[in-house]
Amino acid sequence: MSGLDFEMSMKRICVFCGSSFGRNSEFAAAATAIAAHLVTANIGIVYGGSNRGLMGIVADTALGRGGEVIGVRPEALVDKEIAHRGLSDLRVVKSMHERKALMSDLADAFIALPGGYGTLDEFCEVLTWSQLGLQEKPCGLLNVQGYYDSLLRMFDRAHKEGFVKSEHREMVVSDEDPAKLVGALRNARVPTVKKWLDIPT
Repeated sequence: MSGLDFEMSMKRICVFCGSSFGRNSEFAAAATAIAAHLVTANIGIVYGGSNRGLMGIVADTALGRGGEVIGVRPEALVDKEIAHRGLSDLRVVKSMHERKALMSDLADAFIALPGGYGTLDEFCEVLTWSQLGLQEKPCGLLNVQGYYDSLLRMFDRAHKEGFVKSEHREMVVSDEDPAKLVGALRNARVPTVKKWLDIPT
């Protein structure tokens, strides 16, 4: 299978996660662990720019260890004063659509921690972009306490029922250990899509 190896070129990872802490203390511990590992690995972080919840933990942990943290916020949320003011770089954009596009442009790979609708939306959108060949960037789930077990089973069902090709199902890597997940992303190969729709001519 042809694709792109990120072993030598992974400079930043985009982290999607909740703006709440969640009820399980392991979620906060995982946010701390992934941020610390990325700094140790000399990988910068791109994220949604909030100072709250798991998002705030990721940013504060990385900044406290001297890491690069780029936040991307839409104007409407900055005006509500929930943007993190101590980041390496805070980019303010007009809309959520611009936010996701810029986060993707700045990152070489994506990791989703536990989160809600927004986290799932962001992760599935960049996953779809890779599936369609709009980018060649790997996508991973930090599966803390089995949080994403049900989602992974859904992806398996979509593959079984013929909605997702084998090579596209394999694009999603997952692990509960931050170091192992980042290692898997470094070695992931995203299939090169030459034609994603078979249209009779």
